[in-house]
Amino acid sequence: MINRRFFLLTGIVLAVLTVATIGGSFYMLDYSLAPEPDRTDTAMYLRKQFADYPETRPWVDSLRGCHALHDTMVTMPTGEHHHAYYINKGSRKTALVIHGWRDCAINFLFLARLYEHDLGYNVLMPELHAHGLSEGDLIQMGLFDSDDVLHWLTLFKADTMVVHGVSLGAATTMMLSGKTMPEGIKDLRFVEDCGYTSVWDEFAGELKQQFGLPPFPLMFTTSLLCKLRCGWSFGEASALEGVRHCNYPMLFIHGSADDFVPTFMVHRLYDAKPTKKAIWIADGSAHAESYLNHKAEYTKQVKRFLNSVN
Repeated sequence: MINRRFFLLTGIVLAVLTVATIGGSFYMLDYSLAPEPDRTDTAMYLRKQFADYPETRPWVDSLRGCHALHDTMVTMPTGEHHHAYYINKGSRKTALVIHGWRDCAINFLFLARLYEHDLGYNVLMPELHAHGLSEGDLIQMGLFDSDDVLHWLTLFKADTMVVHGVSLGAATTMMLSGKTMPEGIKDLRFVEDCGYTSVWDEFAGELKQQFGLPPFPLMFTTSLLCKLRCGWSFGEASALEGVRHCNYPMLFIHGSADDFVPTFMVHRLYDAKPTKKAIWIADGSAHAESYLNHKAEYTKQVKRFLNSVN
């Protein structure tokens, strides 16, 4: 009788834990990968950009005045329609600026200004799958995004190119950097600003920090659910693997006070990159605020990197 009750109670507990884990996995995946609800409100994001970086307002007005700022929509190899902003300066140099998680291209006009106004580049600002005006239901966290950015890079190929990403955009940039690039680019470089080592590392860290939970079992079940639902697992989305196979120059940037993508990650990434690398730690900066806090030094570091001998 006792054994029967024991097995019954054990079964009930296991069933409750299983249901809770499955439910938690669905919640975690939707919490992490759901797009920003206001992602298409470009006017709101433009107001925010002008408030945070007032120097971009007259610059954007001047671009509009000479019809140099263009909306671009292309059909990706997946069949989705993806959006980008393109600033055509008539240069033989083009920079791709890649935005962050649950963000949009407009919020990174400050970086576009750095490249167009200060460095003389054309600038392409793609909006990733499920961001901004691009199609998509769930955020991809960089793995398939890197294929999309490669497609953009191929379409807008120039003699000299740089891909500069922030946060999710930085992880995407690093995952891209290990791929085979189109022929004909004479000088190609990458800048990553506060990117994570892998989706597994980032989500496991946030799970512990926000909810006080260990990786097992929720990380494993949610990663499996992501594989079934989206076609990729947390471990596959690895910036570390990207930089290990990257033969192009790369600048690593990170804020010393970043606790969203912890600063220790940049040192692991830097160490994994075989050659042709530079690093700058922005003193006291939180996540994705290195330029905001250190505009002159940030610009200096990027200029130095782009002008260095390959």
